[in-house]
This record gives sequence, structure tokens and C-alpha cells, in this order.
Amino acid sequence: MSLDPLRGRLLIVAAAVMWSTSGFFAKTPLFDGWDGATLAFWRAIFASCVLLPLVRRVSWNWRMIPMALIFVAMNVTFLNAMVTTTAANAIWLQHTAPAWVFLFAFVWLKEPITWPDWRLLIFIVLGVGTILCGENLPGTATATSPMGVICGVLAGLTYAGVVISLRWLRAEDAAWLVALNHIVTAAVLAPYILTRPSLPAGEQWFYLIGLGVFQMGLPYLLFARGLRSIAGHEATGIVLLEPLLVPLWAWLAWREIPAWWTFVGGGLILTGLVWRYLGRAG
Repeated sequence: MSLDPLRGRLLIVAAAVMWSTSGFFAKTPLFDGWDGATLAFWRAIFASCVLLPLVRRVSWNWRMIPMALIFVAMNVTFLNAMVTTTAANAIWLQHTAPAWVFLFAFVWLKEPITWPDWRLLIFIVLGVGTILCGENLPGTATATSPMGVICGVLAGLTYAGVVISLRWLRAEDAAWLVALNHIVTAAVLAPYILTRPSLPAGEQWFYLIGLGVFQMGLPYLLFARGLRSIAGHEATGIVLLEPLLVPLWAWLAWREIPAWWTFVGGGLILTGLVWRYLGRAG
């Protein structure tokens, strides 16, 4: 056996670990009072700086328009969820995306859904329902913003839209698509950023650069290279490290402790994802 599969797995692991640092960068107290749109703009700016040099082939397809706009919505909703609810809620709700992909394929594309797909849907519905019910328990001191939970669900929906869009455009250069998504994100949000009273300052720059370069830009490069030597379903299983690690970094750095219903709901979502993807790998 060559070392290429091992190297590919290590690259995917590295990408998942780097993606998982979103809570570390976004939850810093330095960003208290910031919204998701502001964080999304600066993350897109610095991620573009990393991704643009990787582009080998620039092309155009009308489908890139909805892809980029959905990507903007995904960034804003996810980072809004990150700053208004717990990091654990944000990442687990975004990882409901596979359920939305299956439903879209079933309803609009008339593709059949297998029993493993239905099983994943059941676990995700149970997980999201647990989180939503927990966040709305009366008199619960640990409940967070209901809008944060809604944004997390929308982040999962729009993430699914990005996945579907990338499927439509799979013949295009992947680096170009990812770079274009970030450029459009920065351009769409720029007018809003111009209304902000001041630019970032001091240590905020360090966290914003880390959010764009380390958490977003470089992992895409590692993930793309890792996929050259391992199967897609194996990579999908490895990437499940991300939602497991996001709450860990948020706790280690900022002592953010998820509520019990987040553990239960996230556990249900994780069970469905592992059973669906790792089960298929076996």
C-alpha cells in the first residue's frame, strides 16, 4: 500500500480540526456586540486572500449566481447563530444539511431515498426537535436566543443549498468556486460594513485573520488535496470531527458550556450521521 491514503486521511483530519476552530475565533469577548454579517465579511476578505492564488481556471456559468448568494446566506446565518447561541448549537444545527439535501433530491429531483437516508432524517428531526424544545423551556436560565437557533437551522438549510450548487458545478475548478463564493460574500456585505461606525482594532485583527485564513481558507486547500487519495464517503466521516471539536474549543477558550439538551440533540444528530456515512463505508 502506498502512503497516499494515509496522507489523504491526515489532510482531511487537519482540515476538520481547523474548521472546528470557528467557535474559538468567533466567540472571543472582543467581538461582543458584533453580528454575523460583520464577521462573515471579514472572514470572506481574509479567506479570499488565501484562496485566490490557488485558482487555476476561471470560468463562468449562470448557476454560479445562486450558488454564491446561497453561500452568503450560509455565512451570515451560521455566524449569527455562533454569536447569539452556543457554538455547539450553531455547529450541530448546521450539520442538519444532509437531511435538507435528501429532502430536496426527493421532492424536486424525484430521486429515491433509501432506508439509511430516512434513518438519518429521523435522527436529525429528533435532534433538532430536542434542541428547539430545550431552548424554549419556560424559566430556563441556560436557554439562549431563539433567533440563534433559527439562524442555526437556516445555516443547515443554506449549507445544503451550497452542496447542491457545487454538485451542479462539479465540472468547474473547485478552487475558483470557493474563491468566488468568498469574493461575492465580501462584495454583498461591503455596503453594510461601510455603515459600521469603526473598523476593527488591536487584537480583533488577529482573530479576524485567524477566522479567515486558518479557520476557512487553508482547510479548503487541505480538504481538496486529501480528496485526491481517499473516497468521498470516508472524508465525510472524518469531517464529523468538526462538530465534536467546536464545543470543545469554545469551552477551553471561553468556558462556554452547552445545555443538556444540546448534548442530547447533538448526540442524536451525530448518531444519525455516523450510522449513515460510516456505516456505508463498512
